[in-house]
Amino acid sequence: MTTTQPGPPDAAPAPEVLCIGETMAMVTSTDASPVATARTFTISPGGAESNLAQYLAELGVRTAWVSALGDDPLGDRVLAAIAASGVDTRWVSRDPGANTAVYVKDPGAKVYYYRKGSAASRLGPAHVPGWPVATARWVHVSGITPALSDSCRALLPAVLDAARAAGAGISFDVNYRPALWPTAEAAATLRPLADRADVVLVGRDEAEALWGTPTAEEIAALFPHTGRVVVKDGAVEAVEVDRTGGAEVVTRVPARRVEVVESVGAGDAFGGGYLAALLRGDDAEERLAMGHSLAAWVLGSPADHRSGHGSHVRA
Repeated sequence: MTTTQPGPPDAAPAPEVLCIGETMAMVTSTDASPVATARTFTISPGGAESNLAQYLAELGVRTAWVSALGDDPLGDRVLAAIAASGVDTRWVSRDPGANTAVYVKDPGAKVYYYRKGSAASRLGPAHVPGWPVATARWVHVSGITPALSDSCRALLPAVLDAARAAGAGISFDVNYRPALWPTAEAAATLRPLADRADVVLVGRDEAEALWGTPTAEEIAALFPHTGRVVVKDGAVEAVEVDRTGGAEVVTRVPARRVEVVESVGAGDAFGGGYLAALLRGDDAEERLAMGHSLAAWVLGSPADHRSGHGSHVRA
């Protein structure tokens, strides 16, 4: 694989947080009508890790998104949009031999992925030494990455090894995507990877689908080496199981009531709010409340990432 690597980092401050993973060009109708009948569409970035990076950046955390894009117009568009949101994109490589991935979102129905052989799917362990893991305070990854390719499956352990060696904190969002791989394969792969993180973010429904664990306490037990397990239960509540002080402390905060336009992307917003609050030293209730605030803001929009929430929640 031949890639165009980013130029040498300039004098800009080093990022505190690295969010590593694929972002696609997302196509969706402008008025939230079905793709089959819609007449106008928007193209915007769509990726769990870059979504979360944008929320962190908007909340004042110096954050870099690390990935690869095709050397194509869609890659130009994705990169420009994410950089414009305040996220550091210096470590995004451009691959002239592969395309930027695409996905089409049919509001209220499903998503259609066109990402096989994409630039990001060609990332692997050899790329990690070129990323600023050694100077980061925190590294965020998700369970989407190992589903993309064999090289990406090898990438994630290399990232976790580098982050742990550098003393950086690690968060892992399970982000199970049934369209990408079989349930049994995902369950066997994701559990040991997540258990290496300091914070695991997981939906109650996806944990039940993967491992048959219906309650937050049962889900937390799947990851005995993780300091904090955060279980998102949709419109019901979010639960943090915290073992960092020795004893297990469980905190529950009800979700906000909101009129839902589109649920895709709300989990990334929750994660961004939660991690921003964690990094600034907020307590468990404040962390979960911040996650709910950002998720509620996104639920009212058809976009994966909705900007402008900063004036509505405490930063």
